[in-house]
Amino acid sequence: MPEGRITRGTTGTNRLRRVDRWIAAEPAFLRTDFPIVADLGYGAAHWTATEMFERLRRTRPGTRVVGIEIDPERVAAAQEAARPGLEFVRGGFEVPIPGGARPDVVRAMNVLRQYDEPEVAGAWHRMTERLSPGGVVVDGTSNEVGRVASWIAVTGDGPRSLTIALRLPELDRPSVVAERLPKALIHRNVPGERVHALLADLDRFWAHAAPYAEFGPVQRWQETVTRLAGAGWRVQTPPKRVRLGELTVPWAEVAPPGFAW
Repeated sequence: MPEGRITRGTTGTNRLRRVDRWIAAEPAFLRTDFPIVADLGYGAAHWTATEMFERLRRTRPGTRVVGIEIDPERVAAAQEAARPGLEFVRGGFEVPIPGGARPDVVRAMNVLRQYDEPEVAGAWHRMTERLSPGGVVVDGTSNEVGRVASWIAVTGDGPRSLTIALRLPELDRPSVVAERLPKALIHRNVPGERVHALLADLDRFWAHAAPYAEFGPVQRWQETVTRLAGAGWRVQTPPKRVRLGELTVPWAEVAPPGFAW
């Protein structure tokens, strides 16, 4: 039986472009010419799975994408979009891939947001059990139009990193992402928690970098990230991805107290 429960299924075109762009540069995806990627919980319409298929095939033409939904009606409706390399099946956190293959990447965006925080670790364990060696689960949340997003990369060894992705031209302050943190962190954005400290420092350095706005929002964000690293945060974002409005830090930088894998 599929593991999980039916979620609201809210979806929209172009909503997950930021995470797809990140996946396209992820080593777990790039290590083979024929990666298998699961879109777990794609929702009431097939748009996000179809768009991911088209985006990832630009980097790896041999990419196979499997859209997975627990609602059989959603799976039936998505069949109209199926094509060679893109298929839709019923399932849940057990991540069923036709033929028994193991996915290199599982994207589970806006899924665990609708679960309770104590359920997250169990879902992570179940999904990572299905990964190919060296594979990654991407668990995160985005706003409805995809301009604000964050996700946690999880491997068989546990959570690896937190990534924040923002549309810079209209950014008021980085902590706008607080409402779109992954479920494992969204309730931890309170004083005394590491993720709260991270967002507070981002806002502070964004304000300090205001003079750089004269040169554009990208330059202001670059200066913000530089100052963040200078304050002791372990920034893992390559410079070219900083320009895209991303910030990645190791999971250990934001892990809740007492977290154990």
